[in-house]
Amino acid sequence: MTTAETGAAGALRPSHHRVIDEWIDYNGHLNEGYFGVLFGRAVDDVLEQIGAGADYRRTSNCAVFSAEAHIRYLAEVPPRSQVEIRNCIITAGAKLIVTWHELYVDGKLCSTEEVLGLHVDRTVGRVAPFPDDIRTRAEGFRVDPPTDSGRSIQVRDGGA
Repeated sequence: MTTAETGAAGALRPSHHRVIDEWIDYNGHLNEGYFGVLFGRAVDDVLEQIGAGADYRRTSNCAVFSAEAHIRYLAEVPPRSQVEIRNCIITAGAKLIVTWHELYVDGKLCSTEEVLGLHVDRTVGRVAPFPDDIRTRAEGFRVDPPTDSGRSIQVRDGGA
């Protein structure tokens, strides 16, 4: 069972989006770059839910910047698919947040993304602590990391 399916108390709302025709590549499925677009929208949904969304950015001049991301492509996403992205927070620190996202089409897991986000004070251009209320809210949504988190690219057969 995936982390997003375990449904921790107070779980984050999933994100829902439709794949548009312009995102389809010459192989007839979602182009790899648009997985990032969909996951980026999911990160925005998470930030809204913890109080670090558009209003917060506007009033505080702080924002969460993505510092690293890892996408796994597990299955093709066909044209015009309705996707559901299940969102989790797996780390919530003083200055950072790590989110985990699982992209589903018709109940099938097609892709995952893990994102390290840094809270940045744009006035000084430096990483800064989250306000206590946002950090507390993020911590309240935290779940145990899935077994597939923290992975790196590995070639097991020597590339043969």
